[in-house]
Amino acid sequence: MTTTSNNTAPPGRAGHGRTTQRSGGRGRAAPPGRLDRRLVAVMAVATGLSVANNYYAQPLLPAIARSLGTSSALAGLVVTAAQVGYALGLVAVLPLGDLVERRRLVVLLSLSTAALLTWMGLSPTIAWLLPAALAVGSASVLAQVLVPFAAGLASDEERGRVVGMVMSGLLVGVLLARTVAGWLAETGSWRVVYFVAAVAMVAQAALLGWRLPRWHEPAALSYPRLVASIVGLLREEPVLRLRSAFGLLSFATFSVLWTSLAFLLARNYHYSSGVIGMFGLVGAAGAGAASLAGRLADRGWQWRNTGVATVLLVGSWAALWAGGHSLVALVAGLLVFDFAAQGLHITNQSEIYRLRPEARSRLTAAYMFLYFVGGAGGSLLSAALYSTMGWDGACLAGVALASVALAVWVATSLFSRQAAR
Repeated sequence: MTTTSNNTAPPGRAGHGRTTQRSGGRGRAAPPGRLDRRLVAVMAVATGLSVANNYYAQPLLPAIARSLGTSSALAGLVVTAAQVGYALGLVAVLPLGDLVERRRLVVLLSLSTAALLTWMGLSPTIAWLLPAALAVGSASVLAQVLVPFAAGLASDEERGRVVGMVMSGLLVGVLLARTVAGWLAETGSWRVVYFVAAVAMVAQAALLGWRLPRWHEPAALSYPRLVASIVGLLREEPVLRLRSAFGLLSFATFSVLWTSLAFLLARNYHYSSGVIGMFGLVGAAGAGAASLAGRLADRGWQWRNTGVATVLLVGSWAALWAGGHSLVALVAGLLVFDFAAQGLHITNQSEIYRLRPEARSRLTAAYMFLYFVGGAGGSLLSAALYSTMGWDGACLAGVALASVALAVWVATSLFSRQAAR
């Protein structure tokens, strides 16, 4: 059974005469007005595993550079290639979520990602690895197919909470990817990381094919017009433009930090890949910001959340800068930074999902395209500055980008107050 949001309630909620229909004929009604928490948990885990594929490389960059006989600047391009690929996938692949049946799309993307991860693991040179990373990034937009999928299944009253839970999985995936990659690399090769990730994606395809409901929100547009409409959404929706600007700046500073951090820890602190990966656990402690931000957004505190997050982003760089010589300062800065970045990202997405229910995949594509443009630019800038100025250069770039985000919030607040008079 394929549901259509135009004239029926989403599956997975009782009280509407419908049940969650799964492959194999299995179905179970959720509690009245609530999306099944187990289904949300499955989607959160799948989102985390999918997006993690873009971040396994970050703690492995020193090992990749040594293994392939290349420079730190070229090794850093692996992260940039993955983020550019992700941005391209957001434009070319994600809009399909508004055109085709989503469960089928999710399963196909999982299997495609598994094949591409195998390519990464087998790459003999940096010339093979970079296009592989680009392709993996493009297929990993699966994570962003799942987020609007979950938002569409949720009721209006619980959408912020559900998006927060699924995004918590995504953010934990981003951060723990580094830890898992570091541990697996301790077996003797960074390539093991990608082979294990490929197996995980095959298992994920099987689980999602069984658990996810069929879901289709057909758009009355052809695929080319669907892709082109992303630009129209940015032009027509000022909230989308503003939230995309916050997303671009916050992820740019996020990428500045995490691209250079592995080199700092390897060179200044002489840590192995396994220990470097452990720093993902520090950042994961801030993943609680995702659920909190989602709940506060449901209460109408979006703008206040944004202001607090941008102030914390700027302030965290003081501790991060001192972290070049103080491990305590570095850990403290990471905790504050990740809490702020994650809270801002969830607030942004909660806002854009309120705009046009029939275009959630395209809204996500517009926002996340600019988000990853910022990430790609941040990682490229970070790799270049670290190779010439070291940690000081990376910190200068990070604090500058965070300060621009704060300036946008202040300027918008002042303009809104003047317009209200």
